[in-house]
Amino acid sequence: MATAKVKMPEEFLTKLSSLGKNTDAVAEKVLEAGGEVMLKKTRENLSSVIGSGAKYESRSTGELEESLGVTPVKVDKDGNHNIKIGFAEPRSDGKSNAMIANVLEYGKHGQPAKPFLKPAISSSRSRCKKAMIDTFNEEVKKL
Repeated sequence: MATAKVKMPEEFLTKLSSLGKNTDAVAEKVLEAGGEVMLKKTRENLSSVIGSGAKYESRSTGELEESLGVTPVKVDKDGNHNIKIGFAEPRSDGKSNAMIANVLEYGKHGQPAKPFLKPAISSSRSRCKKAMIDTFNEEVKKL
């Protein structure tokens, strides 16, 4: 599955660290705002590619779309806050949602690629950053 990394500007990180004991709470809200923007665009793109351009009628059950979601913010071993957009597992039919999404994104023999994740990342990058900056500024004003 594709991974997107968004690096925060150094100035932003400096402001964030100056928040003291509120740093973790603000970081979570900022990441959640960016994650929601990315999730919305990814969901729109996924809906538009499922069943499109197929030779046969779509057999989609809607389970892949329903499993798409965003994780809660977690802190890794290095102290970095992370949020991920991905697919919940397992499916009711025993297949992997990640595998099905991978086939959609990159294609397979006899099935052309229908990218939904890479276009979501590239088209939402600026909106994601804006949502994160706006949320950060709102949270700083509250303190």
